Amino acid sequence: MFDTVYGEIFPFWKTISDADRDYICQNSHLITYPKGKNIHNGEECSGVILVRSGSLRLYIMSDEGKDITLYRLHRGDLCMLSASCVLDAVTFDVFVDAEEDSQCCVVSGPAFAAVSERNPDVRIFALETAVSRFSDVMWVMQQILFMSMDKRLAIFLLDESARTGSDTIKLTHGQIARYMGSAREVVSRMLKYFASEGIVEGARGGVTILDKERLRRLAF
Repeated sequence: MFDTVYGEIFPFWKTISDADRDYICQNSHLITYPKGKNIHNGEECSGVILVRSGSLRLYIMSDEGKDITLYRLHRGDLCMLSASCVLDAVTFDVFVDAEEDSQCCVVSGPAFAAVSERNPDVRIFALETAVSRFSDVMWVMQQILFMSMDKRLAIFLLDESARTGSDTIKLTHGQIARYMGSAREVVSRMLKYFASEGIVEGARGGVTILDKERLRRLAF
């Protein structure tokens, strides 16, 4: 099973030796994480994680316990930042939680690192994957540091709508605030303003977009 899955995900899969492919597969596990489970606490090398189903959240945390969501991973997405032993240049702690029941293929970090040492294509892939995610991280930081709250919320709602293919965002005010790195009270206040303007309305356990064009104007 792992050989087929990795053949679809890893561009280097056919270029490495049979022995290295077998080694990665033998050091892989199919793990189901329950909703709310902490998968990576920022300290150990948890391995390379491929999401087969469900959703994971990557975040950083301050000494005071405040966290900021960097990005989320869904089916087919790959997490390299949980494998610190593969990426020596990553010196900050990243945390990973399961947002919902999630099934993942997990490659042992030391095993992946050993293969990457023997195969430059593997190491290049690992670095390129991590670098591509840093653009997501910088986008989050840019929003937090430089954008007004109404614009940030509009962007978030539009992105969620595009991702799910629905105008109903099935997230609570608290979840939205956590993903945006804000306070629940601030998000609730801004959603109340959006509702008074006829842009959104409250839905059971979520928010429904009523006027997507106005939301786009706020976002851009």
